[in-house]
Amino acid sequence: MWVPHSCAVRTRVERSVLISTRGPLAGEYFTDDYLKRRWALKEVTFETSQWMGFLRSLAELERLQRQQALSLLKNPTKTSNELKALHVYLIRTGLHQSSFAIGNFVAHCATLGTMDYANKVFDQMLEPNTFVWKTMIRGFQKNQEPIKTLLFFDRMRAQSIQPDNFTYPFVVRACADLQDLRKGKWVHGQLMKTSLETDIYVATNLIELYVSCGDVRVAHRVFDEMPVRDAVSWTAIMSGYVNQCDSDMKTAQQIFDEMPVRDVVAWNTMIAGYVKSGDMEVARMLFDRAPTKDLLTYNTLLGGYGKYGESEVVLRFFDSMPEKDVVSWNSIIGGFVQNKRVNEAMAFFHRMQIENVRPNMVTLVSVLSACAQVGALDTGRWIHWYIDRNRFSLNAMMGTALVDMYSKCGALESAQRVFDFMTDRDVVTWNAMIMGFSMNGQSKKALDFFYRMQDEEVKPNEGTMIGVLCACTHAGLVDEGRNCFDKMHEEFGITPKLEHYGCMVDLLGRAGLLDEAYEFIQKMPLVPHIGVWGALLNSCKTYGNIELAECATKHLIELDHEDGGYLTTMSNIYANAGRWDDVAKVRVLMKKKKIGKLPGCSSIEINGEIHEFGVEEKIHPRSKEIYEMIDEISKRLRMAGHVASTTEVFFDVEDEEKERALFFHSEKLAIAFGLIATDKGATIRVVKNLRVCVDCHSAIKLISKIFDREIVVRDRCRFHHFKEGFCSCGDYW
Repeated sequence: MWVPHSCAVRTRVERSVLISTRGPLAGEYFTDDYLKRRWALKEVTFETSQWMGFLRSLAELERLQRQQALSLLKNPTKTSNELKALHVYLIRTGLHQSSFAIGNFVAHCATLGTMDYANKVFDQMLEPNTFVWKTMIRGFQKNQEPIKTLLFFDRMRAQSIQPDNFTYPFVVRACADLQDLRKGKWVHGQLMKTSLETDIYVATNLIELYVSCGDVRVAHRVFDEMPVRDAVSWTAIMSGYVNQCDSDMKTAQQIFDEMPVRDVVAWNTMIAGYVKSGDMEVARMLFDRAPTKDLLTYNTLLGGYGKYGESEVVLRFFDSMPEKDVVSWNSIIGGFVQNKRVNEAMAFFHRMQIENVRPNMVTLVSVLSACAQVGALDTGRWIHWYIDRNRFSLNAMMGTALVDMYSKCGALESAQRVFDFMTDRDVVTWNAMIMGFSMNGQSKKALDFFYRMQDEEVKPNEGTMIGVLCACTHAGLVDEGRNCFDKMHEEFGITPKLEHYGCMVDLLGRAGLLDEAYEFIQKMPLVPHIGVWGALLNSCKTYGNIELAECATKHLIELDHEDGGYLTTMSNIYANAGRWDDVAKVRVLMKKKKIGKLPGCSSIEINGEIHEFGVEEKIHPRSKEIYEMIDEISKRLRMAGHVASTTEVFFDVEDEEKERALFFHSEKLAIAFGLIATDKGATIRVVKNLRVCVDCHSAIKLISKIFDREIVVRDRCRFHHFKEGFCSCGDYW
């Protein structure tokens, strides 16, 4: 019979497959040239048996191709190009409408993180079944897209396709990721309607949802209603008590004791809980009792020792570990940094280099934070060089750490270069740059960056406004500060917090507007805290306002029963006014409270090593040379006409002894060491834990001119850049 033209010329894909096939019926007889010629002339004829054989061969070919496509779906797809090739193969074989095939294809997309592509494939399906819907939901959640997970869940229900116990765990987890307790409770209600809330996997995810949203009480109720529990569900509820804001280790311990089977995760959770609460003794006891320990067990206890333990204990435990990874090194370095034990942190970082352990981003950010704490600019620059040489990504976290380090070391040009080079900047990066300019006395640049930030449509946050208000405070920009404070709520939707009110009181007080500052406090919608009254007290000291100082001190005594800083300040105010009877009363109160003045401490980095100095200390290996340099500085200052300001030395001694005491302040010892330990002309950088006193400030200005050195001093409040007899603060600090 004649072959119908519509049958002979099928789809282009099928015809190309037929022509390229080598088989009994599709061999030499059905060559491309032959078919073209015969089909064109409509001369192709077959007997019925021949035509049926041809169709059977074609069907068999298609079946084999479908089998091959399904087989390919079982193999892992490694690249997006392989994924697209697989998609083409599914279309050629007609499997693009197969729920089984597309479900597996979506799983490949989830593995490669290309769920947008999966979504487009899904939208081309005419009737996706439950399996495909569930795979899409699971894929979105696996790729940390909880919003799309919930959107697909809602679409699925709108199509009257009922979720099951394999779908709900991912939906509940999405609610937990979004901290959406309202949606989570609604999902919980749907589970109760379908009697799925007692399923072990669903219930465990419900526990984790309520725990993550801070409702441990409801989480425990879900746990109590579970007919069957496994180690994961026990650990989930126990973690809730361990990880809540105020860890309830007593309840967590009770749950731990009741657990029928404790795996290594349960042991690690409890050890971490006691480490978090600072109870290293119990943490160590549990560590010793644990039947099996993994690297996380060791790292958890190590982190605790790094934060709370003595150096010798940390070293012994670290050296006793059977294996270590970069997390081990990060734990100990991070613990030291958080505890402000910078020298030990730096020593471990250097040891890490010696042992050829490659640091990661967490390591470098921790060490940069340590450099920022003590002003270790040389070490910070070396770390920056290490980052560049090893091609670490300068993402927002790393870039911000570098900006913060350079800013807190007083190297603003370097900080700005890093900032300008960054392509990934967030609001924290902008805040670090604004605060850097502010603390270094470049208030105009801080405000310029604030306005540039708005031009680039980066929304300011609470931290931004603290930096801006500090900039106004350090430059005495009262009107600008008032304007920025008013804009916080009106333009940026930021509700001022106590820190912002404290900045405003400091701004007004430093400018001598003490009555306005007090009135501002009286009108505050929040109860003033120590920072607010402390700012007023410090301003009263500057301007000698005893009445307001007494009012501020009265409130400070009510708020804080331990810190003696305000009593020391009040004593100084009375002494400046010559009210020695009141000075004696304050000192009696200080003795009664067992309060002493916080000793001054200054540090300086020389050749990557941090040297610390206390008042009149003589424990440094080069103390003899340092004190000789102090005498030399004293002589040169007198020759330059410097007269010591003894108003802040309130000992019952002669003026000559007071003057001598001033020369052994910690920052002067550090500067003396810098003069003998660095090359001529090198910048000297000092970090002090207290506010620099009037005499030291005046003396260091002259020292910078006499010795032709730039001296950068970072005190508790701000930076002072001394050069050629002048200070960047303009004597307004």
